[in-house]
Amino acid sequence: MPDLSPSSPLRLLALILLALSGSALAADPGRDPGQYFFNQTFGDFSEELETARDEGKSGILLMFEMDECPFCHRMKTRVLNQPAVQDYFREHFLIFPVDVEGDIEIVDFEGNPDIQKDFALKQFRVRATPVFAFFDLDGNMVARYTGATGDSEEFMLLGQYVVEGAYKETTFTKYKRAKRDADQQAALIR
Repeated sequence: MPDLSPSSPLRLLALILLALSGSALAADPGRDPGQYFFNQTFGDFSEELETARDEGKSGILLMFEMDECPFCHRMKTRVLNQPAVQDYFREHFLIFPVDVEGDIEIVDFEGNPDIQKDFALKQFRVRATPVFAFFDLDGNMVARYTGATGDSEEFMLLGQYVVEGAYKETTFTKYKRAKRDADQQAALIR
């Protein structure tokens, strides 16, 4: 029989595993990004631009990703699964994933056929993932963010940066700093 006395390494390991499994069960898994964040598409982005215009969206958001990307996985399990993020982004954008290694045929914003991996690499020079690329209603890229955001709050700021049109006058880094400074000033006034 194994030694489960209070000082036993086996008992310590069992307690650690129990604690880890309990915290994993207690964590809020959010909602499935495939269903609640991304929109369904047949891969015709020129047609999706029309839909975005008709629905009064701010534009289109493409997430360039790949299966084995740990940062893509982190975004999907910690940020894109959050209901507030999903609701805000779906209100303002049509959102589609693009597999940077994919061989599926798509139609680009100008109506030209391409395959996902060439669309990502040749048209947008995506070499690292994830890349969040925001396009206006004419199919012009207006903002690009490479990598995982620190948290859902930063990702929400990224969306607001585009929706407010701040990309026309400043960088995202300066926008974040100005928002943080404004929030700190407001907290001091209260």
